[in-house]
Formats: sequence, C-alpha cells, structure tokens
Amino acid sequence: MKRIATLSLLTSALLLAACGDGQGPSTQSRGADPKLPDPQRGLLPSMTIAEPTPWGDQKPVVPEGYSVTAIATDLKIPRQTLVLPNGDILVAEGRGGNAPKLKPKDVIASYIKAKGNTSVQGGNRLTLLRDADGDGTYEVKTVFADNLNAPYGLAFFEGKLYVANQDALVSFDYQDGQTEATGEPTVVAELPSEINHHWTKALTISPDGRYLYVGIGSNSNVTERGMDVEIDRAMVWQIDAETGAHKPYATGLRNPTALTIKPDSDELWAVVNERDELGEDLVPDYLTSVKEGEFYGWPYSYWGQNVDERAQPQDPEKVAAAIKPDYALGSHVAALGVDFSLPAMGDKFSNGAFVGEHGSWNRSNPVGYKVIFVPFENGQPAGEPIDFVTGFRGDDGKTRGRPVGVTVDPRGALIVADDLANTVWRVTRNQ
Repeated sequence: MKRIATLSLLTSALLLAACGDGQGPSTQSRGADPKLPDPQRGLLPSMTIAEPTPWGDQKPVVPEGYSVTAIATDLKIPRQTLVLPNGDILVAEGRGGNAPKLKPKDVIASYIKAKGNTSVQGGNRLTLLRDADGDGTYEVKTVFADNLNAPYGLAFFEGKLYVANQDALVSFDYQDGQTEATGEPTVVAELPSEINHHWTKALTISPDGRYLYVGIGSNSNVTERGMDVEIDRAMVWQIDAETGAHKPYATGLRNPTALTIKPDSDELWAVVNERDELGEDLVPDYLTSVKEGEFYGWPYSYWGQNVDERAQPQDPEKVAAAIKPDYALGSHVAALGVDFSLPAMGDKFSNGAFVGEHGSWNRSNPVGYKVIFVPFENGQPAGEPIDFVTGFRGDDGKTRGRPVGVTVDPRGALIVADDLANTVWRVTRNQ
C-alpha cells in the first residue's frame, strides 16, 4: 500500500508538472538592478521535463557570420573544458553527488531532473582533443587520465595541470604536447565531499599561479539538513598551490558552478546558482565578481538583503552584511559555465563574458538551455545579454543538448561542453 501511495503521489506530481501552472511566459528581470517579485510558496515547485531527443541532422544555432561544429562526440558526460598552451583541449567527464532525499518532493524533483539528463554513465576521466594541422578537425581523441572521482574544474599553470574532483583538488605534471598523464595525480587539498548535494567543484587559478580558487556548493536548497553539514560549503576557497593550505575567500554563494579570472583586471568572477522554491521568478542566478572577505547572502538572504524566512534561526547581522551580486541572469537558468571573451571573437562579442546556461527544470515555462554573451563596459556588465548559441531546446519542447562549460580559445573560438548530447561544440567566426 505504501508503494502504491508513493507511486500515486509521483504520478499526480508529474501530471501537475507537465501541465504547468496555466500561466503565460513570465518576464524575468536581468541585469544589475533586477525587479524581484514577492516570494511564492507551494506544495511543489513548477516542474517541466526536458524531453531529450537526438540532434540528428540539426545542430545549435549561432549568430550570422559564425559557424558551429561538433569536434567530439560520444563522450561520457562532458562538463568543463580547458585549452592548453599548444591548443589541445582537455574535457572533464563525470557525474557525482550522493545526497539522500529528505522529502517526497525531493524524490519527485530528482525524477524530473533525471528525465532531462543523459543516460550515459559518467567517464570519471579527462579526454584530450587535438587539431594538429589547425584545420578545425580534431583528429586525435584520447583518454589523458582516468579513474578520477567526478572531475569538474580544470586549471593550468607552468607545467602543472590541476583537476577539481568532487572530493579533492589534485595535480598532474604536464609537458607540452603529451597526450597521456605519466603518473598518478598528487593531492593538493581535500575538498568537502560528505553528502555532496552540490558535488561540482569549480576551479580557476590566479595569474601568478600562487593560488587556486575552488567553488564549493551548499548541501541543501536552504539549510534543510541543518547548518552543521554546511561547514566549509557555499563559498569559494582560496588554496595555496604549493602547500595546499586553504581559507574561505568569499562566503554566502549557494552554488558557485564556474570561476574565471577577468583578463584585464585579474579579478575573480563566478556564476552562481541560487535557491529554489520561492516561485518561478525567484531567485535569479547571477554573474558576479567575487570579492575577498565578502558575504553574498546564502542562506539568510538573496540578492543582497532580501530575507529568506525559511533559513532558521535567522542572522540579522549576516543579512545586514550581505552584498548584491553584479548581474542577474534570470531565475533557474542554471548557469554552469563562464569565460571572458577576447577580440578574436569579433567586435560585437569582444568585451564581455560568455555564460553557459544548462537550463531550468523547475519552471512551467523553461528558461536557459543556451549560451549567452553578457556585454561589459568600463569593467562591469552593461545592458541586456545577447544569445550566442541557441537551439538546444526547440520550439517543439524537445531538448537536444544542455550547455555546461564554456571556454574561449585564444585563437578565436568558443568551446562548449554539451552534457546531454555528450558532445563538445566549437563556434568560430567565418573568415
């Protein structure tokens, strides 16, 4: 009887999710000063299944004057990519996480999310791609390192390749041109991995190679498991590359899913996935500079000092200290990739940041499922985002791909990891 009741609840929830809430598309506020609606609470958040389908003869849509090519297929859940000094591309492949479900709605949400993901088993490896003659065809595809633990973030500096597994930051010695790791990785620092509700560990490195920055997501939506399991989480760590010593660099970031260094200022920037279940248009995911010692609100408040009453006990001092992020991307877009552009990407897309949006699962009208470009002026985001790679989710409601990491190749290309189609795409300007 208990199983029948559970299945009945699941079936009802799926029907509600498929139908949505009957409202038309909402207008999400984006930019530096978004207009936020009042919170809305309900039994279940709105949920829409992604309905995966193969690309077939189709491919993503890019702006006029640009072309897109699949440079690697049949991968095992590609997440983030890294362009090495010689032009080779490393792809981190894997799937992590082991958080137990707390409530029936967690089981339902997990089912909905799983329906929109690939059924391929994660590779737990790094794959190397090489275009030896520079013609745009990556004729070499080989495993650089395997037996890793859900690798995600990647960074490189002067002969050291760094990989953020879900449980540890590790390094490999690297010589220009090698296609396979020559030994086992060295552990630089252990990372929080108990429960691992948010398992992805974003990574970047300071321009001088001294510090590594690791994004560590929370173990809950908004402290449902208590604050004890949130120790050392929902923050960016700064790790000494030589000693492995670490400290909190910035806190209150619910799930910092990608990190990068702004080239002209050496500032640390991130994209962050915010909390759910406050309505379809709350809370906006965001792009922001990450300032040392600052607090960004989670779990007590969002977008500065908007109090989230679900976080108990409250901490008014923390709320008062919370700063606003720089740029709202829209709620539930699930930004998982970020990189700053270069002039080689063309005048319109030369000054700003590319953001990979994996796409929503908890809205009746899906958002995300694309790569956008956020233009900058005077070192700050300015104006509306521009669609750069679209078509991952079609007008037919079918989802052919879901972008994750985005990496700018200095030679003039954007590399996009697609973890639904298990493909890496390369976008270039037409000559």
